Parts: sequence; C-alpha cells; structure tokens
Amino acid sequence: MSEATAAPSFFARVAMAFVFFFRILFKPAFAEQLLPYRRPPERLPSGEPAIKAPEQAAPPPPEKVHASGLFLLSMLQREGRFVDFVQEDVAGFSDAEVGAAARVVHEGCRKVVRQYLRFEPVLTEPEGATVTVPAGFDAERIRLTGNVAGQPPHRGTLRHHGWVATGVNLPAVPEAMDLKVIAPAEVELG
Repeated sequence: MSEATAAPSFFARVAMAFVFFFRILFKPAFAEQLLPYRRPPERLPSGEPAIKAPEQAAPPPPEKVHASGLFLLSMLQREGRFVDFVQEDVAGFSDAEVGAAARVVHEGCRKVVRQYLRFEPVLTEPEGATVTVPAGFDAERIRLTGNVAGQPPHRGTLRHHGWVATGVNLPAVPEAMDLKVIAPAEVELG
C-alpha cells in the first residue's frame, strides 16, 4: 500500500473512534449521515469490507419537475392555440390579421386561466393614479421604475396594478401523459 492509502495506525483509529463517538452522541445530523453504514459491511473477494457510499436517487427529468407548467401550457395550446400564436412570425401580417388571430387566442387562453387560476391586483388604485410606496415595501409585489432615488416613502404614478395569484386549481397531471408533448400533430384522414 502507498502512504496515501495506508490504513490508519491503531492509535489513530482509537482517536477517530473517540471523536466520532462524541459527534454521534451530540450531533444528530452527523449520526443520521452514518445510518447507511450501520449494517454489516459487504465483503470483497479478498475478504476485506467493501464500504459503499449511500446511493443517491437520480433527479427527476425536467419535464417531471415542471409538470404543472407544461400541463398548463398544453391546455393553453389546446383551447387558445397559444404556442402556435407565439411561434408565428407576425411581422408579415397586417394589424387586422394579427388582431383577428389575437381574439381567438385571447378567448381560449382566458377560458383556461379563469377555469384554473384566480387573480387579484397587487394595488387596487386605478392605473394612472398617484400612489405612495411606503418604507419596507415588498419588492416582489412592487417594482419602482423611472427616477428612483432616495429612501421610501416614494410617490409616483401607478403604471400597472400588478397581479397576485389568489387561487390555483390545476388538475392532477396524468401519470401516463408525455409532458414534453404540448400539442400532438393533427392528421386529417380523407
């Protein structure tokens, strides 16, 4: 054995046992990490114990992590052709053509949003009103724009009242569903 892989001496092992004994006794998190090693060690063909690190579960694929978002996107596509609309290059279409398409997309997407989500404005004042943003405001709910200087309270014009979700009622994502498929190809048979 090389010095780097040599087994610790007897006295080094006694010292380690002493230190680990008290760590296990007084640090529950450390003891928890050692639980996988509690069972008798497996043996190599040479008779030496084979110490194996605990196996970690593989992280779920991205489509499983983001299942509800992909499912919502597929519903927006099914009802409002949302993905078709945003994937289309609308620069070559007239404003009237884009507007007509937007009405169809808006109607279908609005149906899905109203069915599964509830929203309320962050600020209830009408857009264009003068509002005061107090000290200690929640930067997740209110974004300051324009000439931001000094300490709050700030006075400014409300440009958008913001939205906060007050209810989410998405259906359970079917286990058998391939979440990567936002919309299946459609083939009309004649």
